[in-house]
Amino acid sequence: MELTHLTAAGEAHMVDVGSKADSVRVAEAGATVRLNAGAYDALIRGNLKKGDALGTARIAGIMAAKRTSELIPLCHPIAIANVEVLVTPERADEGTDCLVRIRSRVTCFGKTGVEMEALTAASVAALTIYDMCKALDRGMIIDGLQLLSKTGGASGSYHAEQVARA
Repeated sequence: MELTHLTAAGEAHMVDVGSKADSVRVAEAGATVRLNAGAYDALIRGNLKKGDALGTARIAGIMAAKRTSELIPLCHPIAIANVEVLVTPERADEGTDCLVRIRSRVTCFGKTGVEMEALTAASVAALTIYDMCKALDRGMIIDGLQLLSKTGGASGSYHAEQVARA
């Protein structure tokens, strides 16, 4: 394998995608925010001082996907067809972890993939949950940020193995 963003001299550069064929490209990414019971309960009840964290995180993720090329230096600006961000609180009972699971899905028809856009959406949605809940829990943990799948393009499909996270 070669690193496509490095020249033979080891210098970073933007990959020329001009000769690549357009295709439908889809990428999904995920992340998890772990928070204490007090912050989780306020999040679920909608009692956070900053407002609706779940809705705000969803919108923040969508906005972030659309601005990925402004944040990641060698990413191409692309015409995104769709961005979906799911922000799902999860707590089975009092004795379990309090989690917010985030999943993003980005679609385009173009010459380059949308993996970075999906990862950026998931990470910014997680950071938004942290920002809006930090008054109640500064010890939140954001983990598990990963590309879950991608399809389209010459490199074909990728699907992450399901890994149990502690």
